[in-house]
Amino acid sequence: MEISRAEPESDLSLALRAPGTTSSVPSTSQPESEPATVSLLGYPLCFKRPRSSSSSSFSSPSKRHERDFDPNMESRRAAVRAWGNLPLSLADPDVFEIMEKEKHRQIRGIELVASENFVCRAVLDALGSHLTNKYSEGLPGARYYGGNHFIDQIEQLCQSRALAAFDLDPSSWGVNVQPYSCTSANFAVYTGLLMPKDRIMGLDSPSGGHVSHGYYTPNGKKVSGASIFFESLSYKVNPMTGYIDYEKLEERAVEFHPRILICGGSSYPREWDFARLRQIADRCGAVLMCDMAHISGLVAAKECRSPFEYCDIVTSTTHKSLRGPRGGIIFFRKGRIVRKQARSSTPGTPKHRKPPAEEALAEQYDYEDRINFAVFPSMQGGPHNNHVAALAIALKQVSMPEYKAYIVQVKKNARALACALLRRKCRIVTGGTDNHLILWDLRTFGLTGKFFEKLCEACHISINKTPIYGENGSISPGGVRIGTPAMTTRGCVENDFDMIAEFLIRAANIATNAVKERGKLQKDLLKGLQNNNDIIELRSQVEAFASQFAMPGFDV
Repeated sequence: MEISRAEPESDLSLALRAPGTTSSVPSTSQPESEPATVSLLGYPLCFKRPRSSSSSSFSSPSKRHERDFDPNMESRRAAVRAWGNLPLSLADPDVFEIMEKEKHRQIRGIELVASENFVCRAVLDALGSHLTNKYSEGLPGARYYGGNHFIDQIEQLCQSRALAAFDLDPSSWGVNVQPYSCTSANFAVYTGLLMPKDRIMGLDSPSGGHVSHGYYTPNGKKVSGASIFFESLSYKVNPMTGYIDYEKLEERAVEFHPRILICGGSSYPREWDFARLRQIADRCGAVLMCDMAHISGLVAAKECRSPFEYCDIVTSTTHKSLRGPRGGIIFFRKGRIVRKQARSSTPGTPKHRKPPAEEALAEQYDYEDRINFAVFPSMQGGPHNNHVAALAIALKQVSMPEYKAYIVQVKKNARALACALLRRKCRIVTGGTDNHLILWDLRTFGLTGKFFEKLCEACHISINKTPIYGENGSISPGGVRIGTPAMTTRGCVENDFDMIAEFLIRAANIATNAVKERGKLQKDLLKGLQNNNDIIELRSQVEAFASQFAMPGFDV
């Protein structure tokens, strides 16, 4: 750089001096448009003077607005509104029409599927909200995307309400509210705690268990991912009583040595002996896991035995007796290992026994990180934030006295329905129920559950077929599972379920006559159901009965 050393000016001043000037700063009298020049390494450089304040780029907001105004902005906004703000009835009349038909089906029908329920308006509002727009992979405070400040608050609120709903100490229990279903929650537990080909043991599906606990058909077909990736051995109910045979369960568990012993089922109408299961799990060195999907509402309301006293991990759906959105949830122990000294609660033991003693061990539970990592990123992507918010709403309701009264009525209605069917000479598995469902063995009517389910559907009664223990698998199950939570939500009480029992008996008689007339071939039986006069008459009476009850969410 060519610089003369005239004192006292600095090197920088000299470098910036324009040729022919005596000052390091160009004269203010120089025209504004005239540039300042310097010489750098022999090459001339030009610097434009800053503009005066009157022509500065820092103009007033109003002037900037006038200059930046886009005459097409309003048309662009209108285009977004035209696409984004149309109601469903206008945006997609085809889908809207089908949805309206489904709404009327729910209002006019009797819903007896044990795994279904009706949610409140607040839950529906959250499910259909703007929370659907946000992506939030990860856990609160550790997301893979920005902009999750409020999403974190919603999920943390949901977690705290989940623990409070079941009276769990946050220092001893953690919870993950992100699973999309209980099946995915179960598989996340397996993924977090097991290696491929490790062993699991759960209740046999024809005995009332769930296929996500590991199940093979009689011909050896692997039904679920649990049986594909892990070795499973099922335990069964006693074929004479319908109750779980804990003696044989223990024998098989000690011989099989499962890594996880699973309790809970989808079609078991009696209480679970969690204390006995704890003893068996300890003896064979297994983690004790409970899938309380069907009884979670009863557990929260303290209307059945709690798996949290003895189990290491507890999973559940959120949409059955909890009356929340469709999804799953995982509870896991954390902190120092505390093992309860289990006392069995099988028949013959005192009903009011002392609380189990506790034994503190030195080890720490390691389920939290392993299960959370299994849920994400191992098993699924970002959580459905609309579902998490809806679940938080439902869990708040679970803690209210009205919910306790609801669950009490659910159990009363189940007993009333069982008694009404027993009075009409029907065979009920185990002779009754301790919870929200009953199993009706239709083999005494000469019927299959599949055909009876279809016939009831033609009468606007929703039930579901189920296998009955002692059968050769579930290809042609001989029973139906009937639950009371949904119609109890709509306001039904014991007398109403006595009427529902009458409807079911009439449907069974119509089905029996159809078998006599058309034979047992399924495709022949299904012909003409809609035009059967007896079915038309029964359907009309069912619709009149159901329509008198309120429907939460969209009452008419």
